[in-house]
Amino acid sequence: MVSNPKTLNPLLSTQALEAMAEAFVFDPLVATDPEGHDYPVLASIVPTLKNGGISKDGLTITYHLRHGVRWHDNAPFTSRDVRFTISAIMNPNSAVASRHGYDDIANVATPDAYTVIIRLKQPFAPAVHTFFAHSDTPYMVLPAHLLEHFASLDRLAFNSHPIGTGPFRFVRWLRGDRIEYVANDDYFLGKPKLQRIVLHIIPDENTIANELRSHEIDWFVQASPRTYPQIKGIPGIDIRLVSFNGVDSMQINVTKAPLDDWRVRQAVGFAIDKRVLVEKVTFGTTVPAKEDLPAFMWASDPTAGEDSRDLPKARALLDAAGWKLGSDGIRHRNGLPLAFELAFRIETATDRDRGVLIVSMLREAGFDVQLKGYNTSMLYATSAQDGIMASGRFQAALVDWYAGVDPDDSTQLMCDQLPPNGWNWSRYCNPEMDALQRVALTHYDRATRKAAYSKIEHLLAHDTPFVYLWWLSQIEAINDDLKNFRPNGIIENWNAYQWSI
Repeated sequence: MVSNPKTLNPLLSTQALEAMAEAFVFDPLVATDPEGHDYPVLASIVPTLKNGGISKDGLTITYHLRHGVRWHDNAPFTSRDVRFTISAIMNPNSAVASRHGYDDIANVATPDAYTVIIRLKQPFAPAVHTFFAHSDTPYMVLPAHLLEHFASLDRLAFNSHPIGTGPFRFVRWLRGDRIEYVANDDYFLGKPKLQRIVLHIIPDENTIANELRSHEIDWFVQASPRTYPQIKGIPGIDIRLVSFNGVDSMQINVTKAPLDDWRVRQAVGFAIDKRVLVEKVTFGTTVPAKEDLPAFMWASDPTAGEDSRDLPKARALLDAAGWKLGSDGIRHRNGLPLAFELAFRIETATDRDRGVLIVSMLREAGFDVQLKGYNTSMLYATSAQDGIMASGRFQAALVDWYAGVDPDDSTQLMCDQLPPNGWNWSRYCNPEMDALQRVALTHYDRATRKAAYSKIEHLLAHDTPFVYLWWLSQIEAINDDLKNFRPNGIIENWNAYQWSI
């Protein structure tokens, strides 16, 4: 993989690649298969309204846990571990990325070693797809017997030497080089078919492509679209384009001038030619985005947002906002230029390429945009880790967002999700958005939620804390001898115990 992790503790992670690295070692309560079906892992059954696991009033979620599960140090896995991990998420001394959903928990009861009863303050529709599941914050269950006596999780040896219940045991992490795992022969879902996995950290995608070509590696994890033409014709390599709830965007800090004006933010969106970006930067592996929810999702509204360029409208919005075009081709107001910095990840060729094109497109509308590169771990780190975005030290940034099976997008959009409480790095806060999100979050019936998400998508199009560029596909390049590789669009290695080669 291209990015160097900052941690192997799922509660402290901020990157999708970290979640993948951790999923070899740790397990969720509930996973999602490639067809979108819920799959019990540490839970023995998925709670639903039908089976009584979710109470009729939506306020109680009951998990029945599998028997016979053991941590890698041979301690038994029990309800105590689930209860502890929830308390660790809510511990204000630990720099977890988000407490979304968990902060709706009123109390947790563990009447026996294999039952967890979660009582909510209010109904929370995405509960089963949020609590230790494949969500936009895919937390896994941690071992209480090793961690419960610490006041904080932030600076523990455990974070770089994890012990889980998963299909593979952690061996060692040579930072900046590789992470090594061996099979957990006693894994409760079945002995893994692979004996050993080495996860190489190579910050240059061209190097990864060459190693794939020479078959020195068997899986290029989340290849960027820029490398697609290089890898798609390699003999013996199978390319998977995996649709999922994910989007690439320009995320805007709405508190920073000149982007604190919705008219300016809308103008940015109308000035960008998303179709050209998809063609030239992603080589047709993605789809131009209107708003954040991909068209295949049940909550998406095709009438919200735009996926085509409208440069005259961008110019008209800027005129209305008082930004006048100067002789240098740059707009000015009150003696100041219409300028901002656009942060990007230096490791990805895709970010570099689209950044250059976007700067050129925005120049045609009168913007003066400067690119500023950061490594991914610095850009995406938590506020406690002094991350650029979480700390608000940016005007706009090119980012991608991997969400879960549920359309819940509130962690990026609600006022109470500002760092360090969530992923609202845009600092966006609108009472109307909060009210709509509360409707979507507290009603279990799909019709009510769909109506709320339609209004959410239209409000997003107006307020524009993000300019959504394209809906993602995960590009997974694997040795065609690797069997049972079934990525689900969230955690690619959710079934790693079934892989063979």
